[in-house]
Amino acid sequence: MAQHEHVPHVRVAVIGSGFGGLGAAVRLRREGVTDFVVLERASGLGGTWRDNSYPGCACDVPSHLYSFSFAPNPDWPRTFSGQEHIRAYLEHLADVFGLRPHLRFDSEVKLMTWDGEKLHWAIETSSGPLTADVVVSATGPLSDPRIPDVSGLDGFPGKIFHSARWDHDHDLRGKRVAMIGTGASAIQIVPEIQPVVGRLTLFQRTPPWVMPRVDRGISPLERRLHRALPFTARLRRGFLWGIRELQVQAFTKRPDELGLVERMARRNIARAVKDPALRARLTPDYRIGCKRILLSNTYYPALTRPNVDVVASGLSEVRGSTLVAADGTETEADVIIFGTGFHVTDMPIAERVVGAGGRTLARAWSGGMKALRGATAAGFPNWMTIIGPNTGLGNSSMILMIESQLNYMADFLRQLDVLGGRVALDARPEAVDAWNHKVQERMKRTVWNTGGCTSWYLDASGRNTTIWPGTTTEFRSATRRVDLGEYEVVRAPRAPRQGERSDGTRTEARA
Repeated sequence: MAQHEHVPHVRVAVIGSGFGGLGAAVRLRREGVTDFVVLERASGLGGTWRDNSYPGCACDVPSHLYSFSFAPNPDWPRTFSGQEHIRAYLEHLADVFGLRPHLRFDSEVKLMTWDGEKLHWAIETSSGPLTADVVVSATGPLSDPRIPDVSGLDGFPGKIFHSARWDHDHDLRGKRVAMIGTGASAIQIVPEIQPVVGRLTLFQRTPPWVMPRVDRGISPLERRLHRALPFTARLRRGFLWGIRELQVQAFTKRPDELGLVERMARRNIARAVKDPALRARLTPDYRIGCKRILLSNTYYPALTRPNVDVVASGLSEVRGSTLVAADGTETEADVIIFGTGFHVTDMPIAERVVGAGGRTLARAWSGGMKALRGATAAGFPNWMTIIGPNTGLGNSSMILMIESQLNYMADFLRQLDVLGGRVALDARPEAVDAWNHKVQERMKRTVWNTGGCTSWYLDASGRNTTIWPGTTTEFRSATRRVDLGEYEVVRAPRAPRQGERSDGTRTEARA
């Protein structure tokens, strides 16, 4: 880059325009910070609710809880709203809070490097460079699809796509379709496509526990009430939140209490699936809650239809248009749809973050992700993440966790202002380790670690680096403010005075 080129500088660079990124942008404006940009690699906002547009896509958290407390929506059409309504909510948020001037679309972050002399981040994006005092990474754990490495996949003659990159132009009518995976996306897709495809084969490595989805339309009267008397919507939200706070103990401290829920889930299978052989294939052998509990009224009925086969094994090989399961079952297919999740415990953005000493975040996290209060990492000054390690939830709304992290972000910026001058805060390694140790100790008793399953919550070494092992109230308390004792205050090296070398020794004056 030529020396004379001007590189724009901002106080804060936010990465990603999903719930985390837009929430950060709103909070920055409310804190009086207007010198910021939101960098988004796509050409529109919405994050996971932009990318996941597959048939039947909806949230499994009630809408009145899956929205910001500072931006209630009295007009949710259903108790569990669909993708299009959630995306419309985020678009509305961008308009109401004046975020559009801050959004930079088609600006994928290629690299961000900490400059220890200038105390800022140098950021290279697909739309040009910029620098920022502080980086708030809100790329989210459900942003980069994971497609398993299957032998022969590149020789498949038909169509292949991931649920988060749905090909709406490809007509599935009458086709032989293979659905790989049985997670939250797959159980919504299967009932939608089953009536139109010729044959549907579901490759299931592990069956999920599925509970009834108590979904209904929200009446015009209810919506009018929420508009006219906003406290009624707050009461509704509070009720939904309270129930989930009470449930947390069973997941985190007393997994045996989940036995009743498990019996209800077994009854749910028995009601819909009369064939004992199919029922056996669909019944998990691990404690409910170990993997995410899924909600659907239509998944099991769809699997009983004559044009559906359930292969109780993962896909291991592709030979032309023949798909071979790990148990040897062979299936012919025209289309392969992967519902195989995302890079959660190995987020690709970590390769692009270069901290103090030239070490990437991926290298720092090579032994497992860990961040102080789910937000900051040692050796990465003035860098924080929203929905960081151990901030995920197994039974409630992630928006509650995001809002807590926004409190922490706001106080982080306040502390920088109070310290004054060119300054950065770098999490102390011992503080990160102490926090992580405490979280992992609490994790040992939880259903996610003791329930007898392998889930996407666990990293390659079997450590749960994804889930928060407590209530949202506890997390809010832990992130209310920044404790400067957990940080090293980094100041810029003093510029040499006239006639002085940078090492402090005198230089000879020149004529």
